[in-house]
Amino acid sequence: MGSSVSATLMLAIFLWYFVLCSFARDSIIQGSWLKDDGSTLVSLDGTFELGFFSPPESPPQKHGERYVGIWYRELKEKVVVWVANREAIKGGNGSFGIAEDGSLMARGNMPSVPLYSGGNSRAIRVVKLMNTGNLVLTDGRTGDILWESFQNPTDTFLPGMKMDENIKLTSSLSPGNPTAGKYIFKLEQEDPNHQYNIMTVDSFDPYWSSKDSEETSDKMTDEILSLLSNSTAAIEPKRYGDQRLVMSYLGQIQYYMNRNTSPAWWAPRDRCSVSKACGKAGSCNANNAFMCKCLPGFKPESPESWSTWKFSSGCTRKSSLCDNKGNHTFLSLKMMKVQPRGRDFSNKSDSCRETCLNNCGCQAYAETHVKPRNVTMKCLIWTEDPNTLQEEYDHSEYFELFVRVPVSDIESTVRNCEICGSNMIPYPLSTGPKCGDPMYSSFECNDTTGQVLFKGRGGSYRVTRINPETLTFVIQLKIANKKDSDYNSPSFVRTILQLKPPFRSFFNVSKTNSYVSNMALTNSVEVEISWDTPREPQCNSSEDCKGWPNSSCSTTGQNKGGRCFCNKHFRWNGRGLNCTQEHGNQKVSPAIVVAIPAAVALVAVLGTIGFIAYLHKRTIIKRKEKMANQGHRLKYSESRVKHLVDSEQFEEDDKKGIDVPFFDLEDILAATDNFSDANKLGEGGFGPVYKGKFPGGQEMAIKRLSRGSRQGLQE
Repeated sequence: MGSSVSATLMLAIFLWYFVLCSFARDSIIQGSWLKDDGSTLVSLDGTFELGFFSPPESPPQKHGERYVGIWYRELKEKVVVWVANREAIKGGNGSFGIAEDGSLMARGNMPSVPLYSGGNSRAIRVVKLMNTGNLVLTDGRTGDILWESFQNPTDTFLPGMKMDENIKLTSSLSPGNPTAGKYIFKLEQEDPNHQYNIMTVDSFDPYWSSKDSEETSDKMTDEILSLLSNSTAAIEPKRYGDQRLVMSYLGQIQYYMNRNTSPAWWAPRDRCSVSKACGKAGSCNANNAFMCKCLPGFKPESPESWSTWKFSSGCTRKSSLCDNKGNHTFLSLKMMKVQPRGRDFSNKSDSCRETCLNNCGCQAYAETHVKPRNVTMKCLIWTEDPNTLQEEYDHSEYFELFVRVPVSDIESTVRNCEICGSNMIPYPLSTGPKCGDPMYSSFECNDTTGQVLFKGRGGSYRVTRINPETLTFVIQLKIANKKDSDYNSPSFVRTILQLKPPFRSFFNVSKTNSYVSNMALTNSVEVEISWDTPREPQCNSSEDCKGWPNSSCSTTGQNKGGRCFCNKHFRWNGRGLNCTQEHGNQKVSPAIVVAIPAAVALVAVLGTIGFIAYLHKRTIIKRKEKMANQGHRLKYSESRVKHLVDSEQFEEDDKKGIDVPFFDLEDILAATDNFSDANKLGEGGFGPVYKGKFPGGQEMAIKRLSRGSRQGLQE
C-alpha cells in the first residue's frame, strides 16, 4: 500500500514538473519570475522570443544597461519589436514576471512602474507569448484578457494589431537606446478618412502627414493601409508574413515586408517631404546642405529664423501681384513637386498663361496633358502661393510650374541673365554671351532640370545657392576616399578648383553626407566661393550704357570695345552696380554761408582760439606717439611674415608667386590720410581695407591687419 502511494506521489510530481516545464516554455504564472540569466520565453511556433537584452549598437559604457523585449527568434541580428521597460535596468539582477498582487512588471535595483497594476486580486494570473508576437496577461480563472502588448506598443506595429486613436508608436532615442524618443506615429482622431500623422513631442503641428502625401512617392500603399486597418485580424496573420511598421528614431515611419531586410517604403522620403519644410513659397532641395531658398521675387518671412536653419516660416512676395500693375512674367520651375495640388480650371480658348495673367489672384499655374496626343486639356491654377515646393523631384508626379512675379522684383540690372529654374543669376555672373560680364562667364544653365552649374578647371559643379548680397555662391564637390581633415584643407580644395580671379574660395566647407538623398552625391562637400566686385560694364556704343545712368561709353583704344565709365563727379560702385555721386565735389550753397551771422562767428573764433591751439599741439604729440607704436607693430608683423615664409609651414607651390612690395609706414600713412575712414573701402575677416594714393597718382588697396584677427599671416 505504501509503495503504491509513493508511486502515485512520484507520478504526480513528475506530471506536475512536466506540465510546469511545458507551461513555462511560452508562459509565466503569477509568483514566478524570468531572470536575467539567459532564460527566455518562446512562442509556441518558435517565431518570437522574450527575454533580457542589450542593444547591439549601444556604446561600451552602456553595455550593463538591460531591457526586457520581444524579438524575432533565430536571426543573426536581433530585431526587437517590443520593449517592456524604456528605462534601463542596471546591475544585471533584473527579472520579469507577475508580482504577488497580480501586477506585471520588469524590476531591478530601482523601483519599477508596472505594465499592469494588479489590484490585489487573488486569482492566479498568467502571461503568455503568442505566435503573433503579442504578450497577453490573462485571468487564470476566467480566461479574460487583462492586458496585452498589442494595445501598448513601443515603436513597432505587427499584423493582428489595429491602429486606432488609443494606439501610438513612439520612436527610440537612437539605435542603441530604446528610451522613448521624440517622434510619435498616430491616427488623426477627428479625420474620417484615416489620416495618419507623425508628430514630435514638442509640437502640436504634424511633422509629416499622409494627407499631404497623396500623389507623391510618400503615399501609403494599399498593403500598409490594410495592415493598419486590421483587415488582417480576420485572417491568419501568418499569411501576411513578417510585415511590420516601425516608427524610426530618424523620424520616418518605415514599412518592412520581411524580418531582416531594408524597409520597402518609408516616409518622409527626405528632408523636403517634412510638413512645411521650407514654408510657403520656399523651394526645397534635399540634395543641398542648406536645403531651402526663396523663389526669385520672394524674401524670407523671418530672416532671423532662416539664419538658424529654421525655414517653416516660409517666404513672402516682395510686392503684391494685385498692387503691382506693372509688367509680369513667370518663373519656369522644372521637375517640381507641388502641394497642395492646384485647382482644375477649364481651358477653352486662352492659354493657361493668359488665363493666369488676366486674374491678379492667380499666383501660379501648370498645364496637364493627356497621352498619346499630348493635347493641353486643362490648367491647374494656384490662387495662393504653394506651401510645399521641391526641386529635382525625380518622380512620375512632377510638374513644370510657372510662378507669376512682377518683372521689377527680379531684374536688378539690364544685363541680368535669365533666371535658371529657381536660381537668380545676378550681374555680373554670366550664363551666356548676351548677359552678365564676360569675365564672369563660368556658369551654365541646364534648361531640363533648372540646375545651375559652375565650370571650373576640374570640371562642372552643381551650384546649390547664390547670394548677391554677400557676393558669394556655393558649389558641391564630389570627394572620394578622403579623410575628414582634407575637407577643410585650403590647399586641397584649391588643388581641385584651381580658381582664378574674379573668383576666390572662402573655404567655408559643409559635408553633405548626412543630408543628401541622391546616392550619387554622397561623399560630397559644399564650398563657398566669392566673386570680386565687377568693373564698369562693357559697351560697344552709347546704346549699351542706357541701362547705367550717369555713364557714357568710352573706348580703351585697344579695338576691343569700351566700358560705361561714370560721368564727371560720379564714381563706379561695384557693389551697388551703379554710378554714385562723389559727395566731396558737391559745392556748399552760398545761402548757408550768408545765414551765419558774422558777429557770432567772430566771437566764437576769438573765444576758442587759445583752446584750439592747445588741442592742436596735444594732437601732434599723440600722433607722433601713435606713429611710433604703429611702426613698431608693423616692423614686428613684417618680421613675423618673413619668418613664416622662411619656415617649413608652406609647401613649395604655396611660395610661388609671393612678391610682396614693402613701403615705409610714413608713406602708407600719407597715402591713406592716416587710415582715414573716408578712405576705407570695406572690411573682412583679416581686417579693414583702405584706398591709398601715392605720389605720381598711383592708387593701391591697402589691407590693414586687425589686431583681433586670428588669420592673415598664412593667407
